[in-house]
Amino acid sequence: MKPGAVRVLVATPLEPELVARIEEADPRVRALYEPDLIPAPRYAADHYGVPRQLTRAEQDKWSRVRAQADVSFDFDWQDPAGMPRNCPRLRWVQGTSAGLGGFLERTGLVRSDLIFTTAAGVHGTPLAEFALLGVLYFAKGLPQLAAWQAERHWERHTTSSLAGRRVVVVGLGGIGQAVARLLSAAGLLVCGVGRPGHRYDVSGVTSYVGSDRLNQVLPEADALILACPLTEETAGLIGARQLRLLPRGAVVVNVSRGPVVDEDALIDALTSGHLGGAFLDVFAVEPLPPSSPLWAIPNVVISPHSAATVAAENGLITDLFCDNLRRWLDGRELRNVYDRAAGY
Repeated sequence: MKPGAVRVLVATPLEPELVARIEEADPRVRALYEPDLIPAPRYAADHYGVPRQLTRAEQDKWSRVRAQADVSFDFDWQDPAGMPRNCPRLRWVQGTSAGLGGFLERTGLVRSDLIFTTAAGVHGTPLAEFALLGVLYFAKGLPQLAAWQAERHWERHTTSSLAGRRVVVVGLGGIGQAVARLLSAAGLLVCGVGRPGHRYDVSGVTSYVGSDRLNQVLPEADALILACPLTEETAGLIGARQLRLLPRGAVVVNVSRGPVVDEDALIDALTSGHLGGAFLDVFAVEPLPPSSPLWAIPNVVISPHSAATVAAENGLITDLFCDNLRRWLDGRELRNVYDRAAGY
């Protein structure tokens, strides 16, 4: 190893050309990549994969490899909570998702001395597209059209337009900003909800309130889009009261985390007819249990936490990581450092 070299553990399934891109980021970088010792991906940009049953020899090899890591691209698939112990040289982990707070709390890693960086910014565009699709889906009456098509029923009717409708976007980080830009371009009037006391200047947002004033803007919202991280402050942020404050026929789109919404209250608001629909990518329990009433509600669209996963994702995260690697080696500030106090 050359002086000052940094060993990077690639702990997630990654295309060989992207592993090569990591090594090419700087002459001092050496990638530790053992694709036969990590889960096999089921689809493009699968960061979980199918866990492997390692032989004793393979387990010994994986233990030796991860023990060499100075930096890790994603978390150890076998024992993420044990990374401070199993990877004694480790100083920094680059995550592959924008939201790490809940995971770091569950594993106890939040109490370690490790630095964590998120993939914030990578998933903004696909999640914004999902949010726009959700608003369009109900505005254009797709559930009714699907039902009529199944019945071979032809009926002229009046549809509606997005232009001029009001949408409340909760969360003004990278995802919320992408949502605001795209929805604004589609003619929607966007009210952004951020942290109390913070100042924002987000393209496409026409008005701002702090989350402590959320209830004041809900009665004027044709759609509520949740794009905030899951923290102590946002857990249960949308409950029965907030859903009742929305106008009858309003739509809820959730690209945040399931626990941000009281799921039972959401089910009640949908089955009572108060809400016009829900477009959901995240849930309180994942996978969504077959017993959940959400499966059978006709004005609900269920996405299996996949709205952010696009074929280009691995390349985008690798580009972010390579930039951070060069910053790390040069002693500069890293992008997307996880803030333990804020929870994201």
